[in-house]
Amino acid sequence: MAPVLSRTLTPSSVASVPYSPLFSSKFNTQNRLSLRSGFLHQNGLKNGSFLCSGLKLDVGKRGSGVVVRCEASAVAEKETSEGSGEMFEYQAEVSRLMNLIVHSLYSHKEIFLRELVSNASDALDKLRFLSVTDPSLLGDAGELEIRIKPDPEKGTITISDTGIGMTREELIDCLGTIAQSGTSKFLNALKENKDLGSDNSLIGQFGVGFYSAFLVAEKVTVSTKSPKSDKQYIWEASADSSSYVIKEETDPEKQIRRGTEITLYLKDDDKYEFTEPSRVQGLVKNYSQFVSFPIYTWQEKSRTVEVEEEEAKEGEETPPEGEKKKKKTKTEKYWDWELANETKPIWMRNPKEVEKDQYNEFYKKTFNEFLDPLAYTHFTTEGEVEFRSVIYIPGMAPMNNEDVVNPKTKNIRLYVKRVFISDDFDGELFPRYLSFVKGVVDSNDLPLNVSREILQESRIVRIMRKRLVRKTFDMIQELAESKEDYKKFWENFGKFVKLGCIEDTGNHKRITPLLRFFSSKSEDELISLDEYVDNMDEKQNAIYYIATDSLKSAKSAPFLEKLVQKNIEVLYLVEPIDEVAIQNLQTYKEKKFVDVSKEDLELGDTDEVKERENKQEYILLCDWMKQQLGDKVAKVQVSNRLSSSPCVLVSGKFGWSANMERLMKAQTLGDTSTLEFMRGRRIMEVNPDHPIIKDLHAACKNAPESSEAKRAVDLLYETALIASGFTPDSPAELGGKIYEMMAVALGGKWGRVEETEAVADESTESNSDSTSESAETEVVEPSEVRTETDPWSS
Repeated sequence: MAPVLSRTLTPSSVASVPYSPLFSSKFNTQNRLSLRSGFLHQNGLKNGSFLCSGLKLDVGKRGSGVVVRCEASAVAEKETSEGSGEMFEYQAEVSRLMNLIVHSLYSHKEIFLRELVSNASDALDKLRFLSVTDPSLLGDAGELEIRIKPDPEKGTITISDTGIGMTREELIDCLGTIAQSGTSKFLNALKENKDLGSDNSLIGQFGVGFYSAFLVAEKVTVSTKSPKSDKQYIWEASADSSSYVIKEETDPEKQIRRGTEITLYLKDDDKYEFTEPSRVQGLVKNYSQFVSFPIYTWQEKSRTVEVEEEEAKEGEETPPEGEKKKKKTKTEKYWDWELANETKPIWMRNPKEVEKDQYNEFYKKTFNEFLDPLAYTHFTTEGEVEFRSVIYIPGMAPMNNEDVVNPKTKNIRLYVKRVFISDDFDGELFPRYLSFVKGVVDSNDLPLNVSREILQESRIVRIMRKRLVRKTFDMIQELAESKEDYKKFWENFGKFVKLGCIEDTGNHKRITPLLRFFSSKSEDELISLDEYVDNMDEKQNAIYYIATDSLKSAKSAPFLEKLVQKNIEVLYLVEPIDEVAIQNLQTYKEKKFVDVSKEDLELGDTDEVKERENKQEYILLCDWMKQQLGDKVAKVQVSNRLSSSPCVLVSGKFGWSANMERLMKAQTLGDTSTLEFMRGRRIMEVNPDHPIIKDLHAACKNAPESSEAKRAVDLLYETALIASGFTPDSPAELGGKIYEMMAVALGGKWGRVEETEAVADESTESNSDSTSESAETEVVEPSEVRTETDPWSS
């Protein structure tokens, strides 16, 4: 099994002193090295330089240290006899490169298994490809398969395949030269040889995959047998060594018929995790589930067997001879090979041959879902970028609200040649507002980095993203043809679509037909913008909307009075994101979006003569009310949008509406200074046909200094503030004014009247009693007693 490598990580002109235990670090290990005498070559120093491993090295002094400089353009191959094998030096800066692989190149240790299984799959692919022209390569070495066997006792994990294997020369060429790919050479040979054809899709090319084994292994042995050679060779290397050993396998018990067997001697920290059979099987199912060759893992299983009962216990009768002993069932454990990749890649099949139930089953199994998806689409794209994909709309929205704005949802699983690469993307393949979409994408030519874990931004990625988004919109639009299905979709994912109005201006034409809202003519059922436009009057040239915090407040808003009277439909925007989404659209089918709560509302068929007369007649009232209100309003004017309310407060044309002001105040990190600047000045519009306005009109003419009239104007403003959706500056002060007006209006009514009369009766009775008492005790002087014949008595 040749490790698959494609990029040269270090230029051939760069070389350094190979790591050796003869070096001991002193002070700074990167810059200063003390040289032991054992390092010097037998030729010794000559003119301040010496030769070692085919390198010409200059030695000089810097302070108290020794500086070694290499002038060679490449590291020569070193061969020394060591036991029955030969030792070779890596042809690269191994000490630094291994450190890079182990600590920087990969983000997770578990990646090693994916890389080694991918290499095994490539070796099997290569053998299958070559066997088309040379069937003798297959021989009788068995089926094309991969087997993985962890050994907790020895602390090892073995990955074996029955692929093409390697000869001694290929071992030196592929495993001895880091960042050189045997597969790459094979691919170049295919391109040069026209007789073999140009179909090279079976041959994968990824970075330094084999060396990811050193993420978890302190030593790696590779035993390989090529059908082109009669001998089997063993490659062995340690993680901290600059050399490796190749020797011939002589033990008959360890002979393999064909292929490669890689044994990893795990580090102490990784022995427990990666020798656990269930952990190994889980990694295979996650990363290599859809590899086209069967992958078997060594698993512990249990089975039920029948066994004869033991001898009879004391007190029990012994069965007579010749009679069969009773049997009982017993569960025993055993170890055996188990197929780990049973699920087939459904995206590789023809969509016409796959049933709906199969798509649903694949969706549930891949994404651990329990509900069927609302919709799915299976497609293949060709041209500049070729890839296959199956994407789904889930049956339910994410439970966590943070997932609505989190692009890293792990919903898109990226495969290359059916090998799982990653599901951790930050908006590269799908925009944030479509992060609820789940699916798989499989391509052979994605621009991956050397570790295959990061999808690099490029023109190919942008093309893929564009096509995936387009297919998603086609799927949603098809779903919209069914009202019941789309109702479920909108309840779950309507906020995502509205977010797209804000974030994706390039797709407004696809997003806008998908929007749904309640309206003044459809309070119980959502309608689309297309339905709104179809129901419009010919003279209507705008799409009217009002943004509030609830459907109930939208229905009773005073801004709608004239529009409803004229049978003009108004959209209700009741979710916080609605107003911002509509403002980003601006127009739809050449119809502007108009907020009915802002100034300069044009209804199209107003009576200009009557409007002019009202303005002229009530100009004195408007000026008087503006004088009373001061800076609270920008101006007071006659309204053309009211029919039953006395007045309303509207926002400036370029300021925040009442709904937007409320939302901005609710922001945790809101800036109050920005709030004052953006909310603009409010405009008070009065209804000249309302009795309150007529009374105030009379007051401004006859008693402009009346305190009661001024209090009425102030209370009218505060009440209009609430009715228009704004928040009063001092709710307690407004409450006091309302209580005062209620006391005036309610004084002397109901029980309070009877109570007053009772008090009055009690006071009258007390007065009469006091009068009679005073009359009884009154003393009459004799001089005041008059006779009947008194002439003054008449």
